[in-house]
Amino acid sequence: MHRGDRVISAAIDRTGTVLLDEGGPALFPWWSFTKPVIAALVLKASERGLCDLDAPYDDHPFTLRQLMQHRAGLRDYGPLPSYGAAVAAGEDPWPVDRILSETRYRDLAYPPGEGWLYSNVGYLLLRQFLERLHDAPLRDIIETQVCTPLGLSAKLAETRADFDRLLWDAKGYHPSWVYHGCLMGTALDALDLLRALLHGDVLLEASKTQMQALAMDGPAIPSRVWRKTGYGLGLMIGEADPVGRILGHAGCGPFSANLVAHFPDVPGGPFVASFCPGGDETPAEFAAVAVAKRHIS
Repeated sequence: MHRGDRVISAAIDRTGTVLLDEGGPALFPWWSFTKPVIAALVLKASERGLCDLDAPYDDHPFTLRQLMQHRAGLRDYGPLPSYGAAVAAGEDPWPVDRILSETRYRDLAYPPGEGWLYSNVGYLLLRQFLERLHDAPLRDIIETQVCTPLGLSAKLAETRADFDRLLWDAKGYHPSWVYHGCLMGTALDALDLLRALLHGDVLLEASKTQMQALAMDGPAIPSRVWRKTGYGLGLMIGEADPVGRILGHAGCGPFSANLVAHFPDVPGGPFVASFCPGGDETPAEFAAVAVAKRHIS
């Protein structure tokens, strides 16, 4: 089996020492692993007194914190038949106003704070907030505040040509269909970034605590690794047997999927990133847990 049709994994320990690197210089789309980075940027702005996480955002009834938690009441565009048809036809991404209109984002699914519904639209609004706050595109904000200080070569994918550099064929998919932005980079860069967010000095300790505070405490997901699910601020927080807690984020698009995660209950606290072809995170999740299990004596 060659690299084009199997799960590819990488792992580091809590000190950053490389334990496994099957991907090498290969580039992958990080999909929703971009969400922890967006949440971290909002938290950094809060640390500097530039925003109030618990005040109503703009002219909306929800807050920045609720957006990061997926508790704002916003729907997602992923289930829309019109969206799926447009992507399948290889169309260019719609203008932002159209995606907001298609999801009826002013007509909330529930009052803010009274439910939980995963929504990429919420993270699109967070992107807009950051770009207005810093008067810069998200690409530049991530580069200057995160990637350059950490010595990472990851970047925000913005064109089909960017995705032409990936290991797996993107089949003409335009990365801007991921409206909150899609980072791309190596597996090890993804791990170094997650380690920096959870254990480095990107965020103050108080912000790390907020990021890891459960806003949703959910059940197991049948046929997947999760015996327990949860969500913090841009961070999936779950549990799986026999590795215990998992902190990170899974993600998927039309042609690949991934899980980038920290396993704090496993000796050495490994960080594992697994990427797979296809649009289902399940193989990547099982592969990441399998890699973490190797470190249980």
